[in-house]
Amino acid sequence: MKKYVTVIIFIFSCVQLMAQVKTKAKPRPAGTLTASVVSGKSIYVKYCLTCHQADGGGVPNMNPPLIKTYYVLGEKTRLIKVVLNGFSENVDIDGESYSNIMPAHDFLKDKEIADVLTYVRKSFTNKAGSISTAQVKTVRAANKK
Repeated sequence: MKKYVTVIIFIFSCVQLMAQVKTKAKPRPAGTLTASVVSGKSIYVKYCLTCHQADGGGVPNMNPPLIKTYYVLGEKTRLIKVVLNGFSENVDIDGESYSNIMPAHDFLKDKEIADVLTYVRKSFTNKAGSISTAQVKTVRAANKK
């Protein structure tokens, strides 16, 4: 039964992704996006969008939203560790429980992790600070111990 639910969610996510690709993005004024945010968006589309959705809203009871949550806006080290180590715990965010497993993305380079997390922290109505490559490198090094 769990496999069927996973397959259905995967198919639904693919359909949403295809619809998003066909939709033309509104042009932004020049200079409004940093290179880090632009790079982060492409990484998000490749690795995160399927579970967290194009609008960052997640999937109820499965994949948490990335919109104004303490995981996204809070401690940078914790957020970096979620990307490096994945996440397999049930978590309550804003009164809703999420239980899907997030695989580790430790194959991403430090700059890629910094860019995607900066994108998430500055998108979806979030207004948090950037995450630097140096911060990711420090957390990765400490994480190996």
